[in-house]
Amino acid sequence: MQRWRGLEDIPEGWGRSVVTIGSYDGVHRGHQLIIGKAVARARELGIPAVVVTFDPHPSEVVRPGTHPPLLAPHHRRAELMAGLGVDAVLILPFTKEFSKLSPADFVVKVLVDKLHAQVVVEGPNFRFGHKATGNVETLAELGITYDYTVEVIDLYERGAAGGGEPFSSTLTRRLVAEGEVAGAMEVLGRPHRVEGVVVRGAQRGRELGFPTANVETLPHTAIPADGVYAGLLQVEGEAMPAAISVGTNPQFDGKTRTVEAYAIDRVGLDLYGLHVGVDFLAYIRGQEKFDTLDALLERMAVDVKLARGLIAAAG
Repeated sequence: MQRWRGLEDIPEGWGRSVVTIGSYDGVHRGHQLIIGKAVARARELGIPAVVVTFDPHPSEVVRPGTHPPLLAPHHRRAELMAGLGVDAVLILPFTKEFSKLSPADFVVKVLVDKLHAQVVVEGPNFRFGHKATGNVETLAELGITYDYTVEVIDLYERGAAGGGEPFSSTLTRRLVAEGEVAGAMEVLGRPHRVEGVVVRGAQRGRELGFPTANVETLPHTAIPADGVYAGLLQVEGEAMPAAISVGTNPQFDGKTRTVEAYAIDRVGLDLYGLHVGVDFLAYIRGQEKFDTLDALLERMAVDVKLARGLIAAAG
């Protein structure tokens, strides 16, 4: 899959393509439906499927300080899109100047002059152009002039337990923030992942017999609510069952919020400096401060046992 950063990276002589546009944070099941349709249409027409996305998130430029927590960094989104069959991802630097493009100017500058769109596939709530004045109807009207068609795909909805809400990044962020990682997994179609480099912490886990990988998370990462979770520690292609702690470590009066993963039944791991992923499968309990260190150790042993069972049940 090709990855372009900016319009100037698009190869000369690029022909017709099927295009879909959006932030696509998380590449959740609704996104998968839209992207999957774009890929299917591209295969039918014998042309490439292109995803257009933005960096930074448009809200940070339009309303500074409102950058939403990110469900997946761009490299992770690209991996997921490649798995769906996308041929190219175009990341457009979102600047104040770019935000002022009218819907028509955006269409001409991106879809017509550079990507030569033949079909554009979007969800029903797609907005674009200055102050989000363009919608799917605008996009279709411009397509009559500029020789492309628009296909609108409805998003899946969660079941009764989710109140029938359409799949969305906003819903997923809320579930993650509440520690409802099983619900987030339902929307994403996979576990929510937090990524970062393993750094040296206070090393108390090692002293207590539960050495943890202290993950320095990427900026704006959507981190689950404080608590203990069952999940997987992803290291260089290997998925290790893990008990995960999120929070400030109240037992030792910590102040800094951290994500730490204990790789269950693994001895002698040296992960310092490695970029790892932490996949959240299930919530176990909230953070607690115990009366004694022995009580903490007993509870940690229970947490690991519960995590082992939950991971096995999740397959």
